[in-house]
Amino acid sequence: MAVLRFVLGDQLTPSLSSLRDADPQSDIILMCEVVEETDYVAHHKQKIAFLFSAMRHFASELEGRGFTVRYTKLDDDKNAGSFRSELGRAVDELGVSKVVVTEPGEFRVLEAMRNWETELGVDVEIRDDDRFICSHNEFHTWADGRKELRMEYFYRQMRRKTGFLMEGDDPIGGQWNFDKENRKSLPKDIEFPAPYNPQTDDITKDVLALVADRFADHFGRLEGFSLPVTRTQALRGLDRFIDERLPLYGDFQDAMKQGEPTLFHALIAPALNAGLLLPMEICERAEKAYHAGEAPLNAVEGFIRQIIGWREYVRGIYWLKMPDYAQTNFLNATRDLPEFYWSADTDMNCVRQVVEETRDHAYAHHIQRLMVTGNFALLYGVEPAQINEWYLAVYADAYEWVQLPNTHGMVMFADGGLLGSKPYAASGSYINKMSDYCKNCAFSPSIKNGEKACPFNYLYWNFLMENQAQLKGNRRMAMMYATLGKMEDDKRSQIEADAAAFFARTGA
Repeated sequence: MAVLRFVLGDQLTPSLSSLRDADPQSDIILMCEVVEETDYVAHHKQKIAFLFSAMRHFASELEGRGFTVRYTKLDDDKNAGSFRSELGRAVDELGVSKVVVTEPGEFRVLEAMRNWETELGVDVEIRDDDRFICSHNEFHTWADGRKELRMEYFYRQMRRKTGFLMEGDDPIGGQWNFDKENRKSLPKDIEFPAPYNPQTDDITKDVLALVADRFADHFGRLEGFSLPVTRTQALRGLDRFIDERLPLYGDFQDAMKQGEPTLFHALIAPALNAGLLLPMEICERAEKAYHAGEAPLNAVEGFIRQIIGWREYVRGIYWLKMPDYAQTNFLNATRDLPEFYWSADTDMNCVRQVVEETRDHAYAHHIQRLMVTGNFALLYGVEPAQINEWYLAVYADAYEWVQLPNTHGMVMFADGGLLGSKPYAASGSYINKMSDYCKNCAFSPSIKNGEKACPFNYLYWNFLMENQAQLKGNRRMAMMYATLGKMEDDKRSQIEADAAAFFARTGA
């Protein structure tokens, strides 16, 4: 009897563990588009279109290699609407002896998957996802007994394991991290290379029409869709980044500019997280550029750190701490997410720019996510579950294993410092320093109180006051709380009044 190989939408890798020993002569590959996965959060239209198109292209490629692929499209009449139901239908109709699947990236799917064998009455083998550099067991061993799970020390272990940018046991350049060199402001006359824009074929056109019809009420626009949907396209996009943007990626990776959503960023995360690219090949390509003299060390190190350091680290945290991790709320934040996170209808130009670009592209780079929409949500006191859902829904690269630790820990400090040693809270002066957003804003970063004051300014100090009991003992917050302690009562009262008025205007 045949073995059924079940491939999920973010597992579009020919060398996937569940496919590695597949026999084209006898085995069947199952792939399905199901409404349960499109609607557990209301995903961005482009995110759905990207995954469905990439899945259909991957299925076609497997068929071209001689495999039999059972593919259920979303609008198929018999589509049962969930992974479990579609798998059950396939098992019943095909009479398979066994199901083989690679572990999913989300805890809720793994919980369901562990019940399939009992529910379906067929052997279900769940294999490790070895597309990652660090296994679950390896991360658990690293984390065991540590009081603080800091990414920097994990990253050094991954550098030694992979050998990237190493000279024996020592890092090239004499230091592990060049982040201090990666915070430059953009020169006024700098030009930005155009991002790779792959051709839209008939498969993608069909998917775009389907998404426009079925998900008209979801956030986002489909116009201008340009995400790579095949491995070939993803590799071309990677080459464009290495050749044209990596050399300046390091210097300006923290910069922001109105009307320029991509700058020098790689734009490879959707393809990487869906399996069209693999982390080792990406880092090998970047390291090769360094050794060839085509990109400086600060750029290549900063880029590789995002892949083998941060990406692997947040996945490790996710599987180490779930499911309880998602329920933590260290700062007891309870305010509702403001409506302008969906509409972009706000006079704060920085927030408006990032939300509009997110709507148009299902993309924002890491500093926009952390220091604009994330920083605002932190200062505003948004309930973690609400901002977690927003980030998961609106970005094409977002899956819970990577999104939740980034948002919950890095952005919202909801885990109490497991990921970050302090909250990433900042006033309007930081945004003014790293962007040109403030020049076209109704508010001024130099005004601290009143109607014309940048809301980030008084919300920053209000945040410190609201969370003093939880944060005052944090040694990295000592200077800020020392300044707050010297603040006169009337100034504190003005901050509280401005914040209260802002909360009232935004429906908090």
